[in-house]
Amino acid sequence: MQRSSDNRLEGNVSKVFKSLTVGRWKHIEAEPYKKESGSYKGMTRFELVGKRGESPHFHTRYFEIDPEGYSSFEQHEHEHVVMVLRGSGQVRIGCDIIELAGGDLVYIRPNDPHQFLNTGSDEPFGFICMVNAERDRPVSVDGAESCEICQ
Repeated sequence: MQRSSDNRLEGNVSKVFKSLTVGRWKHIEAEPYKKESGSYKGMTRFELVGKRGESPHFHTRYFEIDPEGYSSFEQHEHEHVVMVLRGSGQVRIGCDIIELAGGDLVYIRPNDPHQFLNTGSDEPFGFICMVNAERDRPVSVDGAESCEICQ
């Protein structure tokens, strides 16, 4: 049995990442939200499970959005679940905008255009996001496409 004192962080072994504070874990570094830029503002990503050799059918990530920041407005074929851990913000699903706060849970069904926003908060808006390990790439939804969705 793998013991926590062995400090093995890579591979398909049981492991614990100790929390340093809400949204920060020992041995997990911040990464850019996406490789390309332009469709989002003030976002950071932390890969929690699925990047270090684990074999789950899902990946778990933590995202943080700075005040006045937002994620891409996008859609994709895979579903995902989001749980708010820190601050408050909004989720846009199609044309609906819903306020979110700590403990709120969001399910995004396949192909629903969605976006997360930190509007009016003085602190980061942080949430856990769980997605399929094998998934399609998101497609950006622009203003014209989003209008068609709501008609």
